[in-house]
Amino acid sequence: MTEKPVFIALDFPDAESTRGFLKPFSKLTERPALKVGMELFYSEGPDFVLELKRAGYTIFLDLKLYDIPNTVGHTVARIARLNVDYLTIHAIGGEKMLAAAVANKGESLKLLAVTQLTSLSENEIRETQLTSATIAESVTHLAKIAYEIGVDGTISSALEADLIRKHTSDQFLRITPGIRLSGDGVGDQTRVTTPQKAKIIGATGLVVGRSITQAENPLAAYQQVMKEWRD
Repeated sequence: MTEKPVFIALDFPDAESTRGFLKPFSKLTERPALKVGMELFYSEGPDFVLELKRAGYTIFLDLKLYDIPNTVGHTVARIARLNVDYLTIHAIGGEKMLAAAVANKGESLKLLAVTQLTSLSENEIRETQLTSATIAESVTHLAKIAYEIGVDGTISSALEADLIRKHTSDQFLRITPGIRLSGDGVGDQTRVTTPQKAKIIGATGLVVGRSITQAENPLAAYQQVMKEWRD
């Protein structure tokens, strides 16, 4: 499993387009880590995930599970059989749901708790969740619950990474989406930063989508992200 991974978000509709995108990356000595989201998973199913695993990729399955504890526990057990490396669940599902996921994940699967989506602004969180809490307060609260239950880390904006570290531990993973190279548009994200800034403020891994997948030269864009992240 890649240490301090950079996941390419495979925001493609099907296996064919995904294979075409990945072809230039096959020349790399170190295969990139990949995030398979709901669109691609629901389109192609578990068999395509197994195909990517057999090809040597580290796989982050981003399904953001959120249901009653029994359902989530059984689902995590099934997903663990796919031998994926990371899986997301919603921290807002509560302690019992998180505990059921932890109890069924096996030894190798790492669970990442979603705190607040990077597409949400503070005003949107307050209005839709009927809360007076700030983003920082909400993210900290949810991260602490996940940490205490035994979840392996969080998915949150890099802007909250150091705050999460201070309230959990250095070993608690802080995987951060909303990453853009300098000069790229933010799209539908609101809390974004660059790979270099994310490293400085405490991220332990990145998720990068459009800055790579929609670049004129995706391989070069990926290599630029890796350079900023590792240098």
